[in-house]
Amino acid sequence: MMASINVNLPQQSYEIAIAPGGIDQLGEMMSNLKLGKKVLLVSNPTIFKHYGERAVASLEAAGFEVASCTLPPGERYKTLSSVQKIYDTALLNRIERSSTMVALGGGVIGDMTGFAAATWLRGINVVQVPTSLLAMVDSAIGGKTGVNHPQGKNLIGAFHQPRLVLIDPEVLKTLPMREFRAGMAEVIKYGVIWDAELFAEMEASKRLDQLRYVKPELIESILRRSCQAKADVVGKDEKEAGLRAILNYGHTIGHAVESLTGYKVVNHGEAVAIGMVAAGQIAVELGMWQKEETERQDALIQKAGLPTKLPDGVDIEAIIESLQLDKKVKAGKVRFILPTQIGVVTITDEVPSDTIRQVLRGIQ
Repeated sequence: MMASINVNLPQQSYEIAIAPGGIDQLGEMMSNLKLGKKVLLVSNPTIFKHYGERAVASLEAAGFEVASCTLPPGERYKTLSSVQKIYDTALLNRIERSSTMVALGGGVIGDMTGFAAATWLRGINVVQVPTSLLAMVDSAIGGKTGVNHPQGKNLIGAFHQPRLVLIDPEVLKTLPMREFRAGMAEVIKYGVIWDAELFAEMEASKRLDQLRYVKPELIESILRRSCQAKADVVGKDEKEAGLRAILNYGHTIGHAVESLTGYKVVNHGEAVAIGMVAAGQIAVELGMWQKEETERQDALIQKAGLPTKLPDGVDIEAIIESLQLDKKVKAGKVRFILPTQIGVVTITDEVPSDTIRQVLRGIQ
């Protein structure tokens, strides 16, 4: 399998390359982009141990001078102080405007490296080499970068498109099972918001909770169709003026749950799963979606081994309050992405707080 998907943008289009063994082709693919010779590779110790040497060897074989920076794993380290370490390494190694930062890791590493690249010397090249399913299908594509503020997720950030996204499906073999399930949440999201056929393909699979139970051809379809969906949406609305907001399906309540539990209880995919259950139920309460379809969605979420209930001890009023800090709030109104049928969603800011409360009580 080698698939190439283009993200077509007015200023800088780029390729999403899906290539087994792609880490060994990283240097060659970057050479074709005519980038400067200095590279700063950012990863975490676990990922670097698995794939760092191969990535560095590929880059050096293509004539790049490589420095590396490793940061601790986990959403709680997605902070300005971690980005400061990237800046310090960039300064030490004289990373220039023609240089490139390479993100080798999951969504946390990708977001922080992208943000560092967006702000170092007012913006340098970044290449995304995602190693988690979630990053492959979602966060590595589209140029959203950033870090968390103690009061909310991704409140500090910038749009900064990569020059290349290189996906090597073989790295999923070393992905922890919980992280695989987290990525499936974003795949289910694409099925609900954009691609009813992908949704049906996943429904036909006996299990979705572990890589070994998912047929290779379904993994191929998941990667290709999810990346294509993201590329299509970003190509139509790069900076979230309208349509791109649909990619936040499940994220409004999901982000609130993440921040209220200090990024320690549920991971991003688990929070999105809970958020999708809530959003689906809100859509039913508002008469926008059929109960049978929300049941199909929730069954798929459970098949992927993901939670459908709020974590213990999360206060519903605290969620309502936290929603006001969401990036998607406009004129004080919280914007929700709500499904109208599998494969189609709408954006609305007309969701009464009492409806949100009622739905959240139902999933406690």
